[in-house]
Amino acid sequence: MKFKFKSVLALSVLATAACAASAQVMLKVHHFLPAGSAAQTMFIKPWCDKIAADSTDKIKCQIYPSMQLGGTPPQLFDQVKDGVADVVWVLPGYTAGRFPLTEVFELPFMMQSPEGTSKALWDFVAQNPAVAAEFKDVKLIALHVHGDGVFHMTKKPINTLADLKGTKLRAPTRQTNKLLAALGASPVAMPVPQVSEALSKSVIDGALVPYEVVPSVKIQELAKFHSETDPVEPAIYTATFVFAMNKAKYDSLAPDLKKVIDANSGLELSGSIGKTFLAADGIGKKLTDKNAHNTIPATELQGWKKIGEQVTNEWVADVTAKGSDGKKLLADARALIAKHAPR
Repeated sequence: MKFKFKSVLALSVLATAACAASAQVMLKVHHFLPAGSAAQTMFIKPWCDKIAADSTDKIKCQIYPSMQLGGTPPQLFDQVKDGVADVVWVLPGYTAGRFPLTEVFELPFMMQSPEGTSKALWDFVAQNPAVAAEFKDVKLIALHVHGDGVFHMTKKPINTLADLKGTKLRAPTRQTNKLLAALGASPVAMPVPQVSEALSKSVIDGALVPYEVVPSVKIQELAKFHSETDPVEPAIYTATFVFAMNKAKYDSLAPDLKKVIDANSGLELSGSIGKTFLAADGIGKKLTDKNAHNTIPATELQGWKKIGEQVTNEWVADVTAKGSDGKKLLADARALIAKHAPR
């Protein structure tokens, strides 16, 4: 009887384990842009499709765009940390001051290649324990940046520094807001979903965002002028993004499913997302064809870069005062950006 009981118990344990290994996992994926945005159609959904295929449909996604699970964009990081969502995509810069070391990638004139700089960002976090500690509460899937920031203006284009004086401009991050203020503009901080209403009600005169954002907030209908910086120069700004998973959710996965997530995370995914966002810029720019476009020349930007150095030096001083080696972190970031730059 004892032998029979043990045999039945063993079979039961094996059956339970087999069921657990084969049970489908549904991931709640939450983000702040509409379902038709480039972020969802060109990056998040393809990632979900890939992990479904790689896991033979043992892992599936339910995507919740436009903050459908509740809350506001700045709350997304805490939502994935606390398990309200299983996976989120969000800008660390939406919670100003919470990720101070990662902000080095958001300093003025740092980025020229979204793909290369996204890889550099992943390596930077992976290689610097103090920076990695900023994301210790989540399972990182990817880190990336977007393409060049563009001035989308309602009343006049931006050609020179003088054109910025007194204009109310939206920008996404603390460091970009500091730059705009140093350049003479009046920065207005707000998440992307608020830009459309702010432009339509003249709360702001323009927005500094990449072309990728254009269709999500209908900028092509609200702004008449689009001023780009000379592409021979690094971008006036870029923002960092995190694609992350709840730690407990990841830890609960069977080993074979963890391998699927791990195989679809990391350096190469980060770079491919940056490349995707560059492609999305082309789609967004096409929508603005009927509007006026201009390029701010490299000669004009030299003065802007000198002003930008003040913002960079302030960041170095701030993080150094709080116990980090700001100069080394800046040098590390620049070296990695150069390492991963297109050849």
